[in-house]
Amino acid sequence: TSLILKINMVYYKSYLRKGGRTMEKEMTLYEDLQWRGLIKDISSEDLIEKLNKGGLTFYLGTDPTADSLHIGHYSTFLVAKRLQKAGHNPILLVGGATGLVGDPRGTGEREKADVKVIERNYTKLKAQVEKLFGIKCVNNYDWFKDVNYIDFLRDYGKYINVNYMINKDLVRRQLEIGISYAEFSYMLIQGVDFKHLHDNYGVTLQIGGSDQWGNLTTGIEIIRKLTGEEVYAFSIPLATDSQGKKMGKSEGNAVWLDIEKTSAYELYQYLFNLEDSMMEAYLKRFTFLSKPEIEEIMKEHNAAPEKRIAQTALAHEVIRDIHGEDEYNKAVEISKALFSGDIKKIPSNQIGKIFAKVDHIDIKEEQNIIDFLANNKICSSKREAREFVNAGSITLNGDKVTDLETVVSKDLAIDNKYVVVRKGKKKYFLGEFIGE
Repeated sequence: TSLILKINMVYYKSYLRKGGRTMEKEMTLYEDLQWRGLIKDISSEDLIEKLNKGGLTFYLGTDPTADSLHIGHYSTFLVAKRLQKAGHNPILLVGGATGLVGDPRGTGEREKADVKVIERNYTKLKAQVEKLFGIKCVNNYDWFKDVNYIDFLRDYGKYINVNYMINKDLVRRQLEIGISYAEFSYMLIQGVDFKHLHDNYGVTLQIGGSDQWGNLTTGIEIIRKLTGEEVYAFSIPLATDSQGKKMGKSEGNAVWLDIEKTSAYELYQYLFNLEDSMMEAYLKRFTFLSKPEIEEIMKEHNAAPEKRIAQTALAHEVIRDIHGEDEYNKAVEISKALFSGDIKKIPSNQIGKIFAKVDHIDIKEEQNIIDFLANNKICSSKREAREFVNAGSITLNGDKVTDLETVVSKDLAIDNKYVVVRKGKKKYFLGEFIGE
């Protein structure tokens, strides 16, 4: 509620002004990553000291199967940011080549990718990553496009045993339902990526989601067998929702980092409404708040969970990092306007997005309120429409309608375009004037 927003933001901002607690011994980078639940597998114990020391050049990869990163990617990219802050040098690989092949999901074959779509997505992802994270971006299509197939098999395929490949988790699972040679080859291609980046950029570490562990270790094998050098990898547990489902577009619950696909308000609502049981894990994973800060926030949150202090802190940290403080403040103001029913305070360019999932009505001409409600099936009949209006249970853009002679016209619409109709307490409809 609006009151809750005020209460928890007052607390949260006053807490931040106190500064972080320094009574505890400062954790090393590796200890911090472990505490945040950001390390699942590690290729060698030797990596721990190297992580704590700094100075490694590392990479992480993503395929351009969409034109934006989503909240699941964000968790992994924050790990790269944490490493960068600790003195390591990040490189992002956007897989223009691997995106055309497709990696095994363990649940079924991917659709064959469209070359032009992959190229367009790469351009958008590169711009997005450079803007949000300031990370150097490379495309594996640049070094694969001229590779000779026979040379590829001789130079790399000769060194990776098929038994090794089929024992990787996702491949093994997909073998039960059928896997194409293309997707079976994916891990070898990713392994060669590691070798190329090692040779040309001095990369000695690869990080990625835990579902990519088999691909990460294949690169280690190729480099060890071809050069005798030791390189490293660690995997990150996948970001999941409260039901344990992966936060990714393939799970149908994607929250995009592109503000045109998921507005700051939508992101705010998503984060603000997350379950209490996930809060501590999400504050660790998705923010740079320190251990004492998170512990203090959770202490206050658990004492009064209805204030949603933890959710407010999470939303503030994430939205500020992705879109900036101004967009966060706008999202809060929109939430307040919706709660108070003052729809007219919401910017018109946000109306369509906010009410995208409610029933949509095309308004071609002015209509009496009773005809409007009945003709568009907001009410089941003109009689019911009169009853709702007389009871004060119909609002247009936040204003209660009590006059049966009210005309739904452009004069009532926001920017002469939108009419947000509320029936009762929670049922919304979005009317939009079309044509001249």
